[in-house]
Amino acid sequence: MGAHPFSVAVVFMIAGMVKGVVGLGLPTISMALLALFMPPADAAALLIIPSLITNIWQAGPVRTLKPIVRRIGGMQVGIVAGTLAGAAVLGAPAGALASAALGVTLIAYAAWGFLGKPLFVPANAQRWAGPLMGGLTGIVTAATGVFVVPAVPYLQALGLQRDDLIQAMGVSFTVSTVALALGLWANDSYSPAVAGASFLMLIPALIGMYAGQRLRLRLAPSLFRLCFFISLALLGAYQVARHIL
Repeated sequence: MGAHPFSVAVVFMIAGMVKGVVGLGLPTISMALLALFMPPADAAALLIIPSLITNIWQAGPVRTLKPIVRRIGGMQVGIVAGTLAGAAVLGAPAGALASAALGVTLIAYAAWGFLGKPLFVPANAQRWAGPLMGGLTGIVTAATGVFVVPAVPYLQALGLQRDDLIQAMGVSFTVSTVALALGLWANDSYSPAVAGASFLMLIPALIGMYAGQRLRLRLAPSLFRLCFFISLALLGAYQVARHIL
């Protein structure tokens, strides 16, 4: 694994807990912390299986999945195309500048969420906006190994209820994880040994996510929104600080 297994497991438990509460954060936190003691491409490969399984879990329940997929299907096509194109052009995730830029974007979006008027994408614009936002998300995914922006701001702008938003993010993140895995494999950055280590990190990630989901059930909608934007701001600040300090 290249780093102490216990330290890596703690990273995934923390990331899983944040994801359980607000529905995102596992790739971003994992990449930010793991990159302190391993190359970004290795960190991205290590998070594939924990990210995939926790996102599949988050994408449930199945009975409400069909309308969500119908609503954001074009976005998912864009994510796959953007990620694979980005992987072909940019190679494996390695750019400090791209990670710092992602951090700035997260901070800006969190600030807008606190202070600005909520974004809203009308139904007649979603047919072209979905694939466009998906493609941009894919390019960011290929460059940084995380897939929060602009996917999350776009999904939130659809006006979904809390549980539907969590499920939509689960669907989007699942597709992004598979596309990232394909991009890493195409760049010879995803070996059977790394896949085995990634599978082991699923256990602490699931433990953390379960604890986070239990906590989320106790949160009022207003408190959930507060946690959501604070998490984005903290994740962004960490991404920026890690590359400029």
